[in-house]
Amino acid sequence: MSVSPVKKQKMESALEQLKQHTTVVADTGDFHAIEEYKPLDATTNPSLILAAAQMPAYQQLVEDAIAYGKKLGGSENEQVTNACDKLFVLFGAEILKRIPGRVSTEVDARLSFDKEGMVKRAKQFIDLYKDIGISKDRILIKLSSTWEGIQAGKILEEQHGIHCNMTLLFSFAQAVACAEAGVTLISPFVGRILDWYVANTDKKTYEPSEDPGVKSVTKIYHYYKKFGYKTIVMGASFRNTGQIKALTGCDFLTISPKLLGELSKDNSKLTPKLSVKDAQASDLEKVHLDEKTFRWLHNEDQMAVEKLSDGIRKFAADAVKLEVMIKERMFGTANGK
Repeated sequence: MSVSPVKKQKMESALEQLKQHTTVVADTGDFHAIEEYKPLDATTNPSLILAAAQMPAYQQLVEDAIAYGKKLGGSENEQVTNACDKLFVLFGAEILKRIPGRVSTEVDARLSFDKEGMVKRAKQFIDLYKDIGISKDRILIKLSSTWEGIQAGKILEEQHGIHCNMTLLFSFAQAVACAEAGVTLISPFVGRILDWYVANTDKKTYEPSEDPGVKSVTKIYHYYKKFGYKTIVMGASFRNTGQIKALTGCDFLTISPKLLGELSKDNSKLTPKLSVKDAQASDLEKVHLDEKTFRWLHNEDQMAVEKLSDGIRKFAADAVKLEVMIKERMFGTANGK
């Protein structure tokens, strides 16, 4: 018996409906979640890789990375760094077997204020992928959206044809600078913006349309579409499905397995909230940011200043934890790192 189009529409999950308007990306290093929810792309970061590297299912990847680090030789710290870089790439390669699109691999957050260091590490990642037969077209290099990170992204895009994903993005100034740098994609954070407002103001709950993180991404999307920037807007860091639904129509959304699961069981009707038509009707004015103007405007946004520095510290801390874990496995000690 055939199912009528009307009934079929009612049976579609919120996740299936979302995929009709927005490219869905999995925010995870867990291959099983990727296979279950079938996203186009996937993103990783040091925190996700650290969690995945401790799961029994992925110990062979850890062993392979350690073997690679030892093979290259050098000091203990150099071997550990090389093993960690290889581990990121091995996870990325496994993820790419399960998705049709691109995987994001993150440069060490401790390089967030070192433009040359970020460019060098990004090129090393691309070379590691190339060594195992993966084209740079399937990789997005994740960089912190500091001024230095944004300029590193500009160099990588223009001079090396390496696609970049600018992460830890909280302010409108960061978004404008990324657009002007011509990077491939930005990841403006939604949930961490909400976290800050809940912790630092009297208001503790928000309707999705009034959520400060949702409003931030909506403004960025409108600005990019109004002025014809090609940079992809990928909302990230969600705390609930209401935030995701309120950004239906955004270019990309990167979503954790937990929230992907909730959306797959939700049969409520979704309607696009973001559109190019609305963006072009917005009253936003075009701005240009040199370094001084960028630093001032970003500095004026207390939430963005605090969340950017906090995010860098947390990613750096997880990078250190991963190094300690790898060092213990390689040499039986975590001393000296």
